Amino acid sequence: MTTMIRADIEDQPQNEETTHLVALDVDGTLVDHDGHMSEEVREAAQAVVASGHHVMIATGRSLNATLPVIEKIGITTGYGICSNGGVTLRLDPSLPDGYEVLERAVFDPAPALKALRAELPAALYALEDHEGNFLATERFQDASFGLEARGVDFHELLTTKAVRVVVYSAENTPEEFARAIESVGLHGVTYSVGWTAWLDIAAAGVTKASALERMRHRLGINPALTVAVGDGRNDIEMLGWAARGVAMGQAPREVLMAADEITASVYDDGAAKVLRSLLG
Repeated sequence: MTTMIRADIEDQPQNEETTHLVALDVDGTLVDHDGHMSEEVREAAQAVVASGHHVMIATGRSLNATLPVIEKIGITTGYGICSNGGVTLRLDPSLPDGYEVLERAVFDPAPALKALRAELPAALYALEDHEGNFLATERFQDASFGLEARGVDFHELLTTKAVRVVVYSAENTPEEFARAIESVGLHGVTYSVGWTAWLDIAAAGVTKASALERMRHRLGINPALTVAVGDGRNDIEMLGWAARGVAMGQAPREVLMAADEITASVYDDGAAKVLRSLLG
């Protein structure tokens, strides 16, 4: 069962017909796989933010790993989507931290974890809980967590409500890993396999697209004025949701197939080219 932990949010009046909702993935889109954002991309993103469009980061990263990117491209008010749609932020400089968490979609990870453990006993497991803390087995750490995970035994993960679960196996090729996931037949969750032997799990029905659609409705944005840019399998739903879904040039074939158009790769500032096109 999916549980939404929500703050009160009021719908906004319909926006002008020139105001777009622009959803941007981070890793492989705004930053390369070393975490570097080029000046061209940064300046283009800042220009689109300054122009008045609703620019939202929509990432698999957790909250603390997302905030530096939001700050770097100059978003001080508006919204952000973290944890593959599991967490929605409202940004407001008048708030003590400059933001508040509006929604967290939590779920019981135990059935999925038990099934995966049986198939992938040597994998590493991490979990983001309903308060934004990370718990992990065997000293599993990753930059996308945004904070240091607390080491726990596997049983504790089974008894904790989750927003995001991550599974990583250094002992399997991506192809072996994908076959193992398929054989498990995960139910009651949403999941996506990453570039490597990496799996992200969220609550059933929760994706970047589902969170963005709620924000689009609340902001009163015409569906025809939605733009999304991404490169990963966790972006497929988002690219389909947007009226203009743009895949990065280096994206896997299934991501390219889901897009309306393809831009240059992250190493050739593909996101900047899309962003500049919104400036008229």
